[in-house]
Amino acid sequence: MALRNLITDVAGIRVGHAEDEKLASGVTAVVFDRPAVASVDVRGGGSGTRETALLDPAQTVEGIDAIALSGGSAFGLDAASGVQALMRELGRGFKVRDALVPIVPGAILFDLLNGGDKNWGRYPPYRELGYSAARGATLDFALGSAGAGLGATTANLKGGVGSASFVTPGGVTVGALAVVNAVGTVVVSDGPHFWAAPFEQNGEFGGLGSPAHIKAADLTIRAKGTPAAVPAENTTIAVIATDAKLNKAQCHRLAVMTADGFARAIYPVHTPLDGDVIFAASTGDKSLTDPLYELAVLGMHAGNVMARAIARAVYEARALPFPGALPDWKGRFAR
Repeated sequence: MALRNLITDVAGIRVGHAEDEKLASGVTAVVFDRPAVASVDVRGGGSGTRETALLDPAQTVEGIDAIALSGGSAFGLDAASGVQALMRELGRGFKVRDALVPIVPGAILFDLLNGGDKNWGRYPPYRELGYSAARGATLDFALGSAGAGLGATTANLKGGVGSASFVTPGGVTVGALAVVNAVGTVVVSDGPHFWAAPFEQNGEFGGLGSPAHIKAADLTIRAKGTPAAVPAENTTIAVIATDAKLNKAQCHRLAVMTADGFARAIYPVHTPLDGDVIFAASTGDKSLTDPLYELAVLGMHAGNVMARAIARAVYEARALPFPGALPDWKGRFAR
């Protein structure tokens, strides 16, 4: 089977987007065909999440039904309720006697100051956007300025949604999805080369490779909103998924190792000004014969795949149609 180079190459996963161009914000839903074992790793200093406490390996609930990633800052936490509503209609959820409670963790990013019209009235639109994103989940989905990535930005270029996948030599599939709204940069200095260039596959984000030299000036911090940035304004939220059979503790370790991919693709990262969150999920189709070694190998590849997904998010993005909006990579460099 040909790979899509998307997280949906992991069997049993679908992804949907819903967005509002006037709002310049949206939601991305990652939907599992059956409950997936999952955990989470939070690295940023200003995260916004829902239902992450139950992903601790010590907590009771084993499986989740979907993950909601949203713009809108804290208002976007409503998106998970919309995804949950669709899961309930489908008869999905954690069974408590005669009741079913769909388990939908979520994370949000700040895009309230990107030029879009956020005067939505009494209730923000994210619950309905979450429902629409989950209802439209498919194997193929847009990258760049779509869903939760519609309003995302970085220090110097438009951000967005990216995805990538890889099959390990042992036949295990790992896929990543990232929504990049980082305080730092995804390109070296002001571009065009990506920090993640050493891990690129098949020219998936331009094929330019790395610059011949990294100069001291390239390592100067370029941070969005400096010095006025605050922790709530920036975040990269992501999902790493695999068909390897993992328990919650192993999923947590996978998420921790995947954070290396953030460091390979974003400079700086995990700052006090970011709310970085990585969900890790296992669909459990393939057992590991040597769990310690094979999990180490899987985590190594997961970091590489995540770095590629982050670069693709910026590479595929398009600038917002507002005065003063950040440029997109292709608009600046593809010529």
